[in-house]
Amino acid sequence: MKTIDCFVPFAGTAQAEATVKGLQETGLVNKIVLLATADTTESLPQCELLQTDALQSSKTMKAIAEKATADYVLLYTKHTTLNLGMFALERMIHILDDCGAGMVYADHYQVKDGKQSNAPVIDYQQGSLRDDFDFGSVLLFRADALKEAASRMKADYQFAGLYDLRLKLSQSESLVHINEYLYTEVENDTRKSGEKIFDYVDPKNRNRQIEMEAACTEHLKEIGGYLEPKFEHIEFDKGDFEYEASVIIPVRNRIRTIRDAIRSVLSQQADFKFNLIIIDNHSTDGTSEAIDEFRDDPRLIHIIPERNDLGIGGCWNLGVHHPKCGKFAVQLDSDDVYKDEHTLATMVRAFYEQNCAMVVGTYMMTDFNMNMIAPGIIDHREWTPENGRNNALRINGLGAPRAFYTPVLREVKVPNTSYGEDYALGLNFSRRFQIGRVYDVVYLCRRWDDNSDASLDVVKMNGHNLYKDRIRTWELQARIAQNKASKL
Repeated sequence: MKTIDCFVPFAGTAQAEATVKGLQETGLVNKIVLLATADTTESLPQCELLQTDALQSSKTMKAIAEKATADYVLLYTKHTTLNLGMFALERMIHILDDCGAGMVYADHYQVKDGKQSNAPVIDYQQGSLRDDFDFGSVLLFRADALKEAASRMKADYQFAGLYDLRLKLSQSESLVHINEYLYTEVENDTRKSGEKIFDYVDPKNRNRQIEMEAACTEHLKEIGGYLEPKFEHIEFDKGDFEYEASVIIPVRNRIRTIRDAIRSVLSQQADFKFNLIIIDNHSTDGTSEAIDEFRDDPRLIHIIPERNDLGIGGCWNLGVHHPKCGKFAVQLDSDDVYKDEHTLATMVRAFYEQNCAMVVGTYMMTDFNMNMIAPGIIDHREWTPENGRNNALRINGLGAPRAFYTPVLREVKVPNTSYGEDYALGLNFSRRFQIGRVYDVVYLCRRWDDNSDASLDVVKMNGHNLYKDRIRTWELQARIAQNKASKL
């Protein structure tokens, strides 16, 4: 009978006892190795103890590969109790063997605050390069595949070891999602989706992000998707534009915030001609009437689409292809504001100074009343001129405000979605052009209950993540093909 070596985080007998007992009762376990990150002397019966520097470090991953002697390796990644479903490990082994996969992972249940709920995950694909991709907490590897991937790990990471291992594994093996609920885990992170999404840009996580970028960049080089820092030059002389810049605001039912957004644009001071194009996507709460309060200002263009099938991206296309759209199209969400009257001039100046087709600014997180909240200033310093276009395939967003050279944007066009459309543009633009950066705070991003991503359920979050992974897959395939063509 084929057996499993199980590796379980260990912080003490009380913490791991129930998990270990459940694994032993399956009758499939060859051995259980407890991963202790501190000077731990206690252990559990019939278990081995492995001292590790960090649970997800490179040293730990290599030690697991070296210590594994069974046919399969199970890695549990949480310190909370794991409760396996009936015949769960048999099912995972069965799928692993049938698919010839390198690793399988599964949907599961989560217990939060004593309540059990579904925790489905999503399929892994070529563009699933996020270091926070959610596999759940139970990873079952084919031992020989894990050992081979670990043998190709070159760096010594403190935080990115498991991420590096997973990327190496994906280069030669499939990572298969079993969409069956096979176990229950306890989840202690009870924050809403709107609070979690900024973890990767929190300054306290910077060292972790540097390692993740290095691991991802190495992976891209190994699969032919890495782009060198060589960019197409822009002359900024395409088209005959009446306006130097246009601020684009798509809006639907933002009566509480639209006036603030409009005032922040119309108060801009610049030595060039600019306007404001608002695409009012059939608001029903008084937003349209609020916009009309500013109709005496000739700089404001209020568009109500004839179509009823436009998402945020479609509204952007409508504004960008308007004959009055300026040479540069600058983003402002309908519930945010520019920091001060110099934002527009700062963003436009960056195009010429950095010769770029897209500019990304720095924003500050605020509450509804525009008081700073955690994590504070988001400057996306992971977007460097040298490696930003590659690291963009790992991170889940690019910052705000975003501005585009209109001729290129009209050529590329915006995906007609209401989520991820800006990210898709950033990846596409960066394949050919430099992305400029403004590191001064120029934008206030207001967080409140009506934000579109403030409190998403797991199904909507999975849909968003699946779409962004798909965007990354398409972009990665295009870059690999571009690199192959350049070598011919």
